[in-house]
Amino acid sequence: MMRKNDDKKRNKLINKLIFLNVYNKEDQQLYKLPLAKLEYEYRKFKLQSHPHGEFGSIQWV
Repeated sequence: MMRKNDDKKRNKLINKLIFLNVYNKEDQQLYKLPLAKLEYEYRKFKLQSHPHGEFGSIQWV
């Protein structure tokens, strides 16, 4: 059961990374990456594409 969930997560992340043009669909290396690396790549992309970049949300002091 756990393996099946991990496979679903991997496939979702692969599809998202392809859709967001982080990876090319023909890049065979992408399909060999472990789940943790895919999660890292997705988080890294989301952080870079966030309007505040690496600084996170603006907070009033």
